[in-house]
Amino acid sequence: MLTNPHAFKPRLVVAAISLVAISISLQSIVNADDWSGWMGDSRDGIYRETGIIETIPESGLSVKWRTPIAGGYAGPSVADNRVFVFDYQKSSGDAFNAPDKRANVSGKERLIVLDAESGKELWRHEYDCPYSVSYPAGPRCTPTIDGDRVYTLGSEGDLHCLNTSTGEVKWSLSLKRDLAAEVPIWGFSSHPLVDGDLLYTMVGGQGQGIVAFDKMTGEVRWKALDTAAGYCPPSIIEFAGRRQLIAFTPDGVDALDLLSGASLWHIDISPMYEMSIARPMRNGDLLYASGIRNEAVMIKLDSQSPGASELWRGERGNAVFCSNSTPAFVDGVIYGTDCNDGKMIAVDATNGERLWTTFQPTRPDEKRFLKHGTAFVTRIGNTDRYLLFSEIGDLIIARMTREGYEELGRDHVIEPNGEAFGRGVVWSHPAYANRTAYIRNDEEIIAVNLAPSSK
Repeated sequence: MLTNPHAFKPRLVVAAISLVAISISLQSIVNADDWSGWMGDSRDGIYRETGIIETIPESGLSVKWRTPIAGGYAGPSVADNRVFVFDYQKSSGDAFNAPDKRANVSGKERLIVLDAESGKELWRHEYDCPYSVSYPAGPRCTPTIDGDRVYTLGSEGDLHCLNTSTGEVKWSLSLKRDLAAEVPIWGFSSHPLVDGDLLYTMVGGQGQGIVAFDKMTGEVRWKALDTAAGYCPPSIIEFAGRRQLIAFTPDGVDALDLLSGASLWHIDISPMYEMSIARPMRNGDLLYASGIRNEAVMIKLDSQSPGASELWRGERGNAVFCSNSTPAFVDGVIYGTDCNDGKMIAVDATNGERLWTTFQPTRPDEKRFLKHGTAFVTRIGNTDRYLLFSEIGDLIIARMTREGYEELGRDHVIEPNGEAFGRGVVWSHPAYANRTAYIRNDEEIIAVNLAPSSK
């Protein structure tokens, strides 16, 4: 018999509080986001996680942890509370950066896996890998995570599939040895794309510009296109009732059938030096492909059946000519950094007209042309706010619209200890997950807090 009906009230309060805490925790999990490969889970450059800062305070952002690593351009990826970073530990040779000459160095490519909360190393996989490439700091390709497997593609074409928990090698192959592919002067750079049972990457050569592999075994399932590899990762769009694999090669933009590699359509564009790098970005029925100098094309997609036509071409003084940073394409406007003068440029998608330009996201103090000025652009959800990571090591939040650029704060979070054109740069795309920015240079990877009241 219950003699004191108020005796359980504290317990009920505790239980209620616990339920609220669990609810909040579950809500955080629901709203949490991984960054399982280049440009995020959906590979579209959109950061969908909620509950992050809206501006960067003048006091800056707090750094949760710092972990030493070695060189590389490969951005980190994040999944299941693990951070995957791909680097190169040079042991000998003269490393230099030149546009027309390969450096010969020796060392190891390493996949290092860290605890996302502490930065503590969990495991690593490494292998000897002599380099003969220009800009030999390290690998270019962000690790691609798919379930319990992670895929890496190194600068010399070493493709590995490993278990995400243990680092056990499930399979490996060499594009250079097993497919007789020629290593591009700037190394293999096509971030592996996994979809369904297949893994896609650019390989290069007669009939094998792009190759689809069985993701579980590494077996070649199909090959397509007579073209050099270039440097652009494949992507997938869905339009005209069909999913289309988009390959931007040194010879043009192709749409292929995902299961067979059969051609759906082709548009000519030939960037100089085979530098097809930035992923073609889609907005509605338009697809924008951009290369260096004055190579760019706006493609209009056929809404009735897979097909495409040219809408306009880039010319001197219009468009934006992106190099190593993929632009954003939102509501009829393209936002990207230009390889010719180094500015962020907003472009009207209907005709290529430049709406505004600014050096703020790349080099705020510049008053002149800047070769390959770079800022990595990530849209924050379905908003007009963006996370920009500049080549000088600044993390920026900015509002970008057709009307202009408005900065909402910045913090100098990491040193630009790479080199390009005689200036210090950091050319690596961050990962955004767990309300955190994971950012690396050639010496360390850091975790920067993006939760409110982070400092």
